[in-house]
Amino acid sequence: MNKLWPDAQSALDGLLRDGMLLAIGGFGLCGIPERLILAVRDSKVRNLTIASNNAGIDDWGLGLLLRERQIKKMISSYVGENAEFERQFLAGELEIEFCPQGTLAERMRAGGAGIPGFYTRTGVGTVIAEGKEHKEFDGVTYILEREIRSDLSLVKAWKADTHGNLIYRRTARNFNPQVATCGKITIAEAEIVAQAGELDPDEIHTPGIFVQRVVHNPHPEKRIERRTIRED
Repeated sequence: MNKLWPDAQSALDGLLRDGMLLAIGGFGLCGIPERLILAVRDSKVRNLTIASNNAGIDDWGLGLLLRERQIKKMISSYVGENAEFERQFLAGELEIEFCPQGTLAERMRAGGAGIPGFYTRTGVGTVIAEGKEHKEFDGVTYILEREIRSDLSLVKAWKADTHGNLIYRRTARNFNPQVATCGKITIAEAEIVAQAGELDPDEIHTPGIFVQRVVHNPHPEKRIERRTIRED
C-alpha cells in the first residue's frame, strides 16, 4: 500500500507516451505540480492533449511544455499571461478547446464520477455550443458537455500520506480534487508526506483510492504570476 516514489521522474516512469491526454491541477501558478511538470518536460514526450484551467506563464508551469512544443492541444478556460500560448494559437500551431471554467471543472468531476455527459445552460448561443447537442428542459435550452477522463492526472497537494490520501491548502485546492478523480492513473506531488493513519480522516479532500503514486516535494518554488505593489 505504500504509494510513495523517490522522485517525479521515477513516478512517471512507464506511464508517459506520445499523444496521451493529461489532466493537470492548478489555477495560474497556484497549486500546480511543478516537479511533475518538469519531469514531463524532461521526458520529451510529445503531441500531448492537456486539460487544465490555463497554461501557466512563459517560463514556468505548463508554459515549459509549450516552449518545448510538447503540447498539441489545450482544453482550457483561460489563455492569458502566456505570450507563447498566444503566439502558437494565432500561428495555427496549437489547437485550443475553450471551455467555461465551471464547465471544465464539472467535466472533470463527471469523469471521476462515471458520468459520461451532462447538460448545462453555460455557452448556449455562443461558439462554445457549436456542434454540440441541444436539448430543452422546462422550456430552457441546454447543451450537452462530455466528461473528461484523462489517461494520466497530475495534482499538487499540501499533505499526503503513504496511502495516497490528500489534503489541499486553501486556494491551491482549486482544480486539484476534480483532476485527481478524473484520471485513469493519478500522481500527487505533496509538500508534506505523513505515514498512513496520521492524517485526520475528516480533513482529507481526496481519498487514496483515487491516487496511485505520491511524490514528496518539501521545497516547492512558489512563483507569483504578476506582482502588484503599492507605492508608499
